[in-house]
Amino acid sequence: MHIIGTIIIGLLVGIVAKLLMPGKDPGGFIITALLGIAGAFVARYIGQAAGWYGPTEPAGFIASVIGAILLLLVYRLAFGRRVRT
Repeated sequence: MHIIGTIIIGLLVGIVAKLLMPGKDPGGFIITALLGIAGAFVARYIGQAAGWYGPTEPAGFIASVIGAILLLLVYRLAFGRRVRT
């Protein structure tokens, strides 16, 4: 059940991350939603490793948004527009 909760929060986080980081993404809404889900999982993992969350607690919404924004930034740097010569 915690994984389903993390996925639902991740979808919402992806939307918020997209609103906070406007601009063209190479993958569109689907990739942004997937990055939001991944951000929620990353925030949960880091939070549990740091002792902020217990094993049964999901990551906080703000931590998930920060994780999604970081992943979105990395994604834009890796797959953004490339200048061809």
